[in-house]
Amino acid sequence: MDLRSLRYFVAVAEELHFGRAARRLHMAQPPLSRSVKQLETQLGQLLLHRSPTGVSLTPAGETLYAEARVLLAHADRIPERVTAAAGSPTLRIGVLADSAEQVGPRLVTAFRQAHPAVRIQMREADLADPSCGLKAAQVDVALTRTPFDRTGIATRTLRTDPVGVVMRADDPLAHQASVRLDDLAARRRFRLPEETDAVWRNYWGTGADSTQAGSDPIIRTLRECLQSVLWNGAIGLMPLADALPDGLVCVPLEGMPPSDLVVAWTRSSVNPLVRSFIRITVGLHGSGVLDGSAALRGSTADAAIEPGERRHAQAAVRRSVSAGLSSPRGRTVPDGNHSESSSSRAR
Repeated sequence: MDLRSLRYFVAVAEELHFGRAARRLHMAQPPLSRSVKQLETQLGQLLLHRSPTGVSLTPAGETLYAEARVLLAHADRIPERVTAAAGSPTLRIGVLADSAEQVGPRLVTAFRQAHPAVRIQMREADLADPSCGLKAAQVDVALTRTPFDRTGIATRTLRTDPVGVVMRADDPLAHQASVRLDDLAARRRFRLPEETDAVWRNYWGTGADSTQAGSDPIIRTLRECLQSVLWNGAIGLMPLADALPDGLVCVPLEGMPPSDLVVAWTRSSVNPLVRSFIRITVGLHGSGVLDGSAALRGSTADAAIEPGERRHAQAAVRRSVSAGLSSPRGRTVPDGNHSESSSSRAR
């Protein structure tokens, strides 16, 4: 006998109707009926009288209903008691540039509803560290962008954004539908520091063989990047979805692979708060795209996840979505479908 079977039985006992109970549990009716029958077989007792109009409890069913309610109420209090005994848990979240803002305030609402007692420590990384502190064990989970060296790091894609060239609105290329790398060859570019993750630097530095390389500005933050474009007339690459201040535009770059907005964590993580954060974040973005072998359900981070934890995360997501809070800011890009082998368009 498990808690899930008891929860199913209690729902039927309170609704006195399998259809209504199934809707309450957000499940189909046939598996609910099978679960109750299995419970009756396990106990060797008839628990419900069934009729075309509904069900009624047998004496054995009345007894099980009373006992199950007490047991389930006690089980629901266990997480709170464990949390109280352990003190206030902490989750360290790393963010890159405005990645957190792009995920939106719904994440804060949903996670707080699921874990109101958890202390959150935020760490904003500069553009030299796209792992946001994961590689240095400074954070537990991160909201960032790919591509970067993901050795020891698992990711799940939340959104895929095409990339463009950011430039002043009065730039000669600003009004073109798109630009090519050849168009940028002689242009002054902003650059990332030498110690930057090599995969990340090579991606955002595509075609950065400027004839003015010695005077190209070195930037570490998104703000520095945008100010460099405004004040120095430099150009650089950035996701088309990012919001821009007045005076700047982002023109699509032909042939440039897209960049993924991701939630990232170390593959060896066993922190249940990390698992919950991942599930809530992905839940707010529909079915995310997994990065190959880093499938969440197959990683250490997802090992032995408890049904109660999953229910709390799913319920928090439903409450957050139904609240109708604001969506991530930035340019709108057409929707697309996720798949295991290809990335989606921006949502």
